[in-house]
Amino acid sequence: MTAHPPVAAHRARGRSRGAVTSLAAVSVLIAGAALTGCAQQRDSDVYTVMNSSTDETYHRWDAEAMARCGEQLGVRVEQQSVPASQVMTKALRMASSKSLPDIVQFDASEMPTFADAGGLVDLRTLGLTTDDVPKGIVDFGSYKGTYYGAARSVNTLALFYNKDILDEAGVSVPTTWDELRQAAKKLTEGNRYGVALSAGGAEDGVFQFMPFMWSNGGDETDLDSPQVVEALDYWKALLQDGSLSRSTVNWTQADVNDQFMAGNAAMMINGPWQVETLNTKKSLHWEIAQIPVPEAGADSVGPLGGAVLTVPNTGDTEREKTAGRIVACLASEKEQLTYALNSWMVPANEKAAAKWREEVPELDALADQVAAARSRTAKLGAGWSGVSLALQSAFQSALTGQSSETALQRAQQRATSGN
Repeated sequence: MTAHPPVAAHRARGRSRGAVTSLAAVSVLIAGAALTGCAQQRDSDVYTVMNSSTDETYHRWDAEAMARCGEQLGVRVEQQSVPASQVMTKALRMASSKSLPDIVQFDASEMPTFADAGGLVDLRTLGLTTDDVPKGIVDFGSYKGTYYGAARSVNTLALFYNKDILDEAGVSVPTTWDELRQAAKKLTEGNRYGVALSAGGAEDGVFQFMPFMWSNGGDETDLDSPQVVEALDYWKALLQDGSLSRSTVNWTQADVNDQFMAGNAAMMINGPWQVETLNTKKSLHWEIAQIPVPEAGADSVGPLGGAVLTVPNTGDTEREKTAGRIVACLASEKEQLTYALNSWMVPANEKAAAKWREEVPELDALADQVAAARSRTAKLGAGWSGVSLALQSAFQSALTGQSSETALQRAQQRATSGN
């Protein structure tokens, strides 16, 4: 398994500035589809789910789950998988041609754009409940208080470390920023860096910055605050120490994992989508811990990653009701647990998550990290993409010489002006 699509559908992923579709364009396309209804003639017993499960294993797991739910509901559920970077644009094209699928699995960071334009149905009106879902994960699938997206599983980041290297160096697993900096210095030797992370000019880098920014009290609505500047300065300090490769500005999360597996990094910031690949190297003894915090006792607050199942507003209320039942089945406790055990993600349902902890105790720290994690779009909704792009530019500038303060002042200007 790689960290490219479909895994990108389960975490943050990058988009170029030119790839961000204007909200006005989205609104026009979706409004036309919703007002005129669903023009395409459909088989009443066949329902389509569009997702980004292009990888063979994810496609197979989803197909099996859809077959089980279809049999349970007396319909056939078909899967249409496209690369993660194309889900939004494909959905927009289908909206304009009145051929939207019955269910779309959006990356949670993109869902608000479709919801803001009136393109999605409130899942609670279709009978879905959130009784066993933590508030943070409900918010993850909501926009302006309306529940549009049901998550089957979620993820966040953690500190992965090579147990053999730390043991040999006599280094304890760091829990604070000071401890992480000192440990990274001590573990840097020859071609091996103490720590690896992604600070690339894409959503990967932003996703990785959030635990440092949020745990330090920073906020996405105030990018040039002292707390955000301090977090970026911390990254710069790791770079200046020589504990972090200068290539970090070009690395994706997949690149970070490659460096860790090759023994070129003693620790890394990464997510559970790497576990299957990590486990292919039997000689690598890795473990995970929560991401270190600025001061002992502080909460380690990371970003929630993942995808949500949504029901597009097509105007066909009967099909929407059945689509809602399919979503409810795919997001049920039983199906969540099956999916999470396959994918190494954490179930969104609390009861399923408790069983998951028992099945994969080696990832217990990840479940703890998820419990405190936040949605990137909870505050900004469809405005998140502008902030993300501004931060991406700030990383590139600050880590290649500009002061963090100047880079983040420019980022704040870009985020508020759109330029």
